[in-house]
Formats: sequence, structure tokens, C-alpha cells
Amino acid sequence: MALGVSRATLREAMAGLREAGMVATTRGRGGGSVVLHEPSTPGQGGRARLRGRREELLDGLVFRRVVEPGAVQVAAGRTLSAAERALVVDSLAAVAAAPDAAGHRQADSRLHLALATVTGSARLVEAVTAVQAGLHDMLVAIPVLRVNIEHSSAQHEAIVAAVLEGDGARARREMERHCDDTAALLRGLLD
Repeated sequence: MALGVSRATLREAMAGLREAGMVATTRGRGGGSVVLHEPSTPGQGGRARLRGRREELLDGLVFRRVVEPGAVQVAAGRTLSAAERALVVDSLAAVAAAPDAAGHRQADSRLHLALATVTGSARLVEAVTAVQAGLHDMLVAIPVLRVNIEHSSAQHEAIVAAVLEGDGARARREMERHCDDTAALLRGLLD
């Protein structure tokens, strides 16, 4: 194709844009796709404000890459009480049961905070809270796509399983992948 991507990739991208409410497609004679959501102009909207804080936000992604994988490794290294295990399991279930994008974002953040809480370290809870607050600013500026949520949910399940099984090295690796994938998405937003 002229764009250098396969038809399947283009169809998947268009489906994601339709799902996010950014384009509408009509079939038949005179049909096609039209843009419904115009990007922010400089000085307006969430993305433009974020670009003005680019270095600060990128630094937050680096900080997250250090803090959250370490936190889940510590959590996995502890013998968790029944209440701590229930907190993590219930927090994971709340992400899956979130009714909408805003609810999903809150539940996602609560899961990360629950994982920090079961480390038993107040400083790690404080650090993860700071990380999640910085991420929130970026994540609310982009559309929520089902494919991203499904990918994130699979990663959350792998992280939680590793923590509950007491496998610190695996928990760390899974969280590193999760942080890296989120960072790649967010760096695209900032560029």
C-alpha cells in the first residue's frame, strides 16, 4: 500500500479510531471515513498542555520504571496475609469490572496502589502514589481504546499472579514490560 502498512493493520487502526469516537465510517456509494475529533491547537487542550511539560513528564516515566517494578518485586518477596492477598485480587477484579473509561482509570490506579501497599513500605506507597498522579495527567489526554485496555489487563493479571506466587523476579519483569508499553504509548502523545 502507499502508506507502507498492510490492509489488516490499517483496518485495525481505523476500528480503534472509530471505537474512540475520533472517526465515523459510512458504507456504500459516497461513503468513507470522516474525522470527528480535531486535535488540539497549540495553547489549548490537554495534549498541548502536556507538551509544555514534556521533560517533567518523561522524567516521571523514568521514575516509574524504577519504582513500580521494584515495588512488585518487594511485594512478591513477602508472605502476604489473607487480607493483603484479597486487596490485590479484589483490586484486579475492580479493573475488569470498571463501567467506563474514567472508572477504569481509577481502578487501574488503585490496583497499582494496592500492589505498593502490600510491600509494607510507606515510602513505596508514597512513590507509587506520585507516579500514578503523574500518569493520570497524561492518560486522561488520550482516547481509551479497547485493544490497549485488553493488553494492559493481561499484563496486570501476569503481575498479580507473579506477586501472589511469590516470584519476585517474574513480577519485576512483568511490571517492567507494563511500564515500557505504557511509556511507549505516552511518549507518542508527547512527541
